[in-house]
Amino acid sequence: MTSAGSSPRLQVASSPHVAAKENVTHIMLWVVAALTPATIWAVWNMKMVAIVLLGSCIGSTLATEWIWNRIARRAQTLWDGSALVTGLLLALALPPRTPWWMAVIGGVVAIGLAKMLFGGLGWNLFNPALVGRAFLSISWMGVLADVRPFPGGWFNALSVPGVGDLDAITGATRLAIAAADRAADGAYGVDLAEYYRPLLLRNLEGSFGEISGALLLLGGFVLIAKGIIDWRIPAGYITTVGLLSWAFGSDPIFNVLAGGVLLGAFYMATDYVTSPMTRAGRLVFGCGCGLFNVVGRFFGPMPESTTFAILFMNGLVPLIDKGFAPRTFGWVSRRG
Repeated sequence: MTSAGSSPRLQVASSPHVAAKENVTHIMLWVVAALTPATIWAVWNMKMVAIVLLGSCIGSTLATEWIWNRIARRAQTLWDGSALVTGLLLALALPPRTPWWMAVIGGVVAIGLAKMLFGGLGWNLFNPALVGRAFLSISWMGVLADVRPFPGGWFNALSVPGVGDLDAITGATRLAIAAADRAADGAYGVDLAEYYRPLLLRNLEGSFGEISGALLLLGGFVLIAKGIIDWRIPAGYITTVGLLSWAFGSDPIFNVLAGGVLLGAFYMATDYVTSPMTRAGRLVFGCGCGLFNVVGRFFGPMPESTTFAILFMNGLVPLIDKGFAPRTFGWVSRRG
């Protein structure tokens, strides 16, 4: 590189040598913007419950990263926005009734254990928000599965034909109802198509981020249009869930809208660090997430299995990258 009146200077740097105008902060802010409509709608409906959950998750992730960098005497990385996204996604993945102290523990685990312990952003093998969610699910499964009517009155229990007057239904409510109906060979007569509208527009059962499938889809399409995420992962994920649900005799649209499929497909499985680098690998990764999500949902003990499906596929990413590595230019399989 030369300039007027100066001698030539050689710049040596590692690849890649092509720079894009988008940086990490830019990308993270777009993810936050895409999730903002669903978040605002949830706060509007759930009031202080949602504010406490958001504050606990986001506050704990930001504080953990700041404290870790201070102790390690490293430059602060809060400004890249990744801790903010982790806290927001963790909040959206948790039930609204989650106690604030539990949400704080989840945030500490997500940043401290799943991110900073690996070396920080870019080095983690698993999605931090999902690690925090999985830790809470395993440690306090009974608490996270508690979906009794909320004292404030906004959380309405569902009326399930044939189950009588129950005090509580554990699990992601509509998924639990669908699972119970399948186990009884349709004896309850549950019409899953009746749930399309609430799942799309105003869903007050399940996790905080399941408030509106329509708003999650809108944000996901914006991220695809802006080139922030690759369409292959959510397309493979959602298509696989729909086709396998249909093959197992269940409503495919319901199974795509219910639970954390949309949140996981567009906002968690697409994480740059924990997803494959190649286009074909991303499609396989998305299909694998959908496969294990459906297997866990239909044959596992928990109707909601999005968290563990994506984490399992995160662990397979190095193998997927190796299997779909592009051919080196000029490479031949055999010489001589």
